[in-house]
Amino acid sequence: MAQTDTSSLAAGLEVRLAAGADEVDAAQALRYRVFHEELGATLSGTVPGRDVDDFDAVCDHLVILDHDAAPDGRGGGRGGGRVVGTYRLLRRSVADRHGGFYSAAEFDIAPLLARPGEVLELGRSCIDPGYRTRAAMQLLWRGISAYILAHDVSLMFGCASLPGTDVEALAPALSYLHQHHLAPPALRARALPHRHVAMDRLPAGSLGAVADRMDGRAAVAGLPPLLKGYLRLGGFVGDGAVIDHDFNTTDVCLIVPVDELTGKYARHFLNRLPGA
Repeated sequence: MAQTDTSSLAAGLEVRLAAGADEVDAAQALRYRVFHEELGATLSGTVPGRDVDDFDAVCDHLVILDHDAAPDGRGGGRGGGRVVGTYRLLRRSVADRHGGFYSAAEFDIAPLLARPGEVLELGRSCIDPGYRTRAAMQLLWRGISAYILAHDVSLMFGCASLPGTDVEALAPALSYLHQHHLAPPALRARALPHRHVAMDRLPAGSLGAVADRMDGRAAVAGLPPLLKGYLRLGGFVGDGAVIDHDFNTTDVCLIVPVDELTGKYARHFLNRLPGA
């Protein structure tokens, strides 16, 4: 596999594509620790202590490596570094040859696939608890930015997860997303009919007080920082949520039209404009 240049070293941390099977295994081990041990997922994979599925073999795996940390026996990177963050990436040009996209099991993504050009599915993002800092998040952003520029990606999408499966507890977050960030009709992916959970659960106007508070302090309880960052870029969500009992989450379809992004957040993310 040709390597995409996603290197960016800062305080011992590097972000790039996984270099081989050992680093993919380390990413799967990290995913297991975060999703299963920390967040309560009930994963039933065939590899003990690993989050593994059929998509892993065809996806690219973005990893954050800590070169100053000794391998901990649960998966290390090339050169002795430890994998402390990961993101799974699947392009249309790859998915078309290998059975489609993961998100299609939850959402009707036909409107997204009708978009011309390369599209990219994002998934399985996680960072080790000891590394959940702004710097680590910026490294993930930088790696994704380099990847979409290298592959001329015009649209990103994926299942964005809110913690827990109690939709009433998540009603403020789901209603906020539906009322303020619903995708335009041409890009409006929709939860599959047999899995569709209505997102617009609170009366219109009841969330007005928080509509302008999407800052670093999380205006809506339960809205993950990564999802919040995509919304700042100009991202949208599809219609309807899906409960994923295996991962103990409630998923929405995140949609980011890369070739339409504007504003300071987009310039910083893409890192290709003067002064960005």
